[in-house]
Amino acid sequence: MPATRSIRWTLCSGMLALSAVVLAIGAHSSAQPQSAGAMPPPVQLTSAQDHQREMDLLHIATLRRGADQNPNSPNATNYDESKANPYPNLPDPLVLNDGKRVKTAKVWWTKRRPEIVEYFDREVYGRVPANVPKVNWEVVSTKKEMTGGVPVITKNLIGHVDNSSYPLITVDIYLSLSTPANATGPVPVMMALDITPEYAATMPKRPPRPAPPPGAPPEPPPPPPVPPGPTWQEQVVARGWGYAIIVPPSVQPDNGAGLTSGIIGLVNKGQPRKLDDWGVLRAWAWGASRALDYFETDPAVDAKQVGLEGHSRDGKAALVAMAYDQRFAIAYISSSGTGGAKLWRRNFGELLENIEGTGEYHWMAGNFLKYAGPLTPNDIPVDSHELIALCAPRPVFIGAGTTLGDGWADAEGSFLAAVGAGPVYKLLGKKDLGTSVFPPIETPLIDGDVAFRQHIYGHTPAPNWPTFLTFASRYIKGPPAAPPAAASPGD
Repeated sequence: MPATRSIRWTLCSGMLALSAVVLAIGAHSSAQPQSAGAMPPPVQLTSAQDHQREMDLLHIATLRRGADQNPNSPNATNYDESKANPYPNLPDPLVLNDGKRVKTAKVWWTKRRPEIVEYFDREVYGRVPANVPKVNWEVVSTKKEMTGGVPVITKNLIGHVDNSSYPLITVDIYLSLSTPANATGPVPVMMALDITPEYAATMPKRPPRPAPPPGAPPEPPPPPPVPPGPTWQEQVVARGWGYAIIVPPSVQPDNGAGLTSGIIGLVNKGQPRKLDDWGVLRAWAWGASRALDYFETDPAVDAKQVGLEGHSRDGKAALVAMAYDQRFAIAYISSSGTGGAKLWRRNFGELLENIEGTGEYHWMAGNFLKYAGPLTPNDIPVDSHELIALCAPRPVFIGAGTTLGDGWADAEGSFLAAVGAGPVYKLLGKKDLGTSVFPPIETPLIDGDVAFRQHIYGHTPAPNWPTFLTFASRYIKGPPAAPPAAASPGD
């Protein structure tokens, strides 16, 4: 599997499925109410303009610079662990806002957890509005396919978001679901957040990476290639489970200019968002929950055993979805870095200040900008260990690669967050990581309900899939295997 994104639909049906999707979208769009012309059109802002608008609302004149991947820069990225923890003291997830200690599960659920959620809502990921419209799921195609030699039934779906309140914005969520054709009952499903090749073909191409400046030292050698092996989909169906893929940018565009489109723009009727409105990561997480709504209606799916996987920015959204929606059973969070599992208070690889620039600020609530301006990461009332703690008592697997190829994501920063979530897991009767010492590379820590593994390769989820599935098999159980077909006379 290549080190780039490995999640994909089976190519033999991809183009046919995409054609069906395009036709369905066209039919849906042509049925919009005629009153749309009387409504003001969506506000058109560039990312830079919207970013400046939010800074003005916060009365912020400047932001601190993020880490620069040019080693000659005065803001060069830090990869020295001795300099990585300028703020070593994390907020205690088991101390209430009034200073009292949480000693029982009841107090966690009724008092402390809501306090932490409120901080993440207001200061970090933003609030989901109360008036978000419903999603109507349509199966646009059903195909019989083979995945790793296993016959599966693949459904390609579109989730049409009700836009009757503002017909000028259409949101259609792309989702695929594949379940073993010979299953004897509803099956567990692992859902990945990712962009399929078919959807990627419809998106603008990213600009090429700029050349290094004159005099820059040579780039380090690339990490070793991932050995060939079965895809994650093949590994999942080999266990009798199903798999699904949801396309996050079909829920909400991945840029600041898109904040007046997608689901955020639809709810705001094309107007710019408020400072505590949801950002893109929260919108993507909302989309994952809407897919779970559909799974609860599909007799082929055991909706109480649906897991999440996401890598890089999709890993950030997968962790947010797991934290906010307690229906998800398990999660594999890969190389999620800043904004995901990595501690905000760390100075290693990508920094909070990088997230706050015009290229990524849209992931977060507008209020989050102030922590790269007048405030510091140490002023954030929560940190990512508490985001992981919101997943408790459900199992979470955190993974990443080494500094060579995946240093930007900061594997140790994610490990320390998993350690910091441990007291909440223990309070709820579960097991923590079992250690606070960063383990040697490729050491699986999977005996607890919070798990971790760092592989030797680059920025890819592939090498940790087998370990994650071993971990997941402690919790996820499929239906009994179908008996072999009876032999015909003369066989």
